[in-house]
Amino acid sequence: MKKETVANLSHLPDEVIELIRAALRGQRFVAAEEALQVERSLPAGHVEAALVMARRLGLGRVLDRQPSRERALCLAMIVQRVVGPGSKLAMSRAFAQSTLAAELGIEDADEDELYAALDWLLARQQRVEQTLARRHLAEGTLVLYDVSSSYFEGLSCPLAQLGYSRDGRRGTPQIVYGLLCDRRGCPVAVEVFEGSSHDDKTLPAQLEKLRNRFGLKSVIVVSDRGMVTRANLDLLRSSGEAAWITALKAPQVKKLVKEGALQLSLFDEHNLAEITSDDYPDERLVVCRNPLVAHERARKRDDLLAARLATQGDQRSVGAGEIEDGDVAERMIEQDEALRMARFDQALLTDVDRALAKMDAGTYGVSEESGAPIPVERLEAVPWARRTADEEDRGRGRA
Repeated sequence: MKKETVANLSHLPDEVIELIRAALRGQRFVAAEEALQVERSLPAGHVEAALVMARRLGLGRVLDRQPSRERALCLAMIVQRVVGPGSKLAMSRAFAQSTLAAELGIEDADEDELYAALDWLLARQQRVEQTLARRHLAEGTLVLYDVSSSYFEGLSCPLAQLGYSRDGRRGTPQIVYGLLCDRRGCPVAVEVFEGSSHDDKTLPAQLEKLRNRFGLKSVIVVSDRGMVTRANLDLLRSSGEAAWITALKAPQVKKLVKEGALQLSLFDEHNLAEITSDDYPDERLVVCRNPLVAHERARKRDDLLAARLATQGDQRSVGAGEIEDGDVAERMIEQDEALRMARFDQALLTDVDRALAKMDAGTYGVSEESGAPIPVERLEAVPWARRTADEEDRGRGRA
């Protein structure tokens, strides 16, 4: 028998040699793209990243110790809120566009089941908050608290009432919600209030929660100046070792300057200083100068002065009586119109002067009716605004 070497395969990779051997034995091979057909492809990476983090945090056990469909639904809503926020209806549709529903076994969930799962979660809210408080809060720690609001569509919510709209949806019912966080801003507890509630009225419930439910007697509550009322400060003082960090309102700062407790010359060399005042015994007052706010106030003052000069110019034109000759009736109509415009300009001039005075007093941008801050967007459109847009609308309705 005569043998002949046709080719030397020893230099080929092992997997290629095996393919050649299998082909010589009669096996048939085809390209992968010819043998396989992709029927469906779902995004998975972002879902997996969020689920891994949720498992590391033990989020499922925070919601409930025992696995259940309701727990899976709530966990799915939390993860979906991270990867693609939307309404419950949008969430139920988004579950089919990623691997999230399959990972948690809720492929057939609809929006009604999601709402029902929220009712299930509400019954466990206090236990969830207790768990988070044990994790993130301790005696003597900083506790951050603030409120916000959202408009409400529908008629069945007893908490939805007319109130200040932070998102510009005037005339719609509002709900107010307060959020307690640890010093890093990690949420610990949330509570919903009637839409007509003022910010400061929500703080006592949080102090009671910290003291009685979470068992914390020594905390430092950090809140904005809207929370600081005499009643709330008295409540904080009566809470044993509770302390607070907040900001003074503009009239209080102006009084410190007038009495000499705050000397503006401090800011010639320092941007931060500590002062004392007999009006604030046993309290530390830390003052600072914000150059960005100073620049914005200067720009707004220039806008108001420009509006004032323009209004005065229009009034001089009307006072000159530059009315063309014509019949008596036409001249009377023109004079009435000129006088009407003059009265409007005089009212506008008064509003501009009032806005300039409020800027000097440190109360610019605050509603004269409710004391609520006037949104920046409204001040940009009407720098001399005295009330929020909602209050103006209610005033017209009463008129």
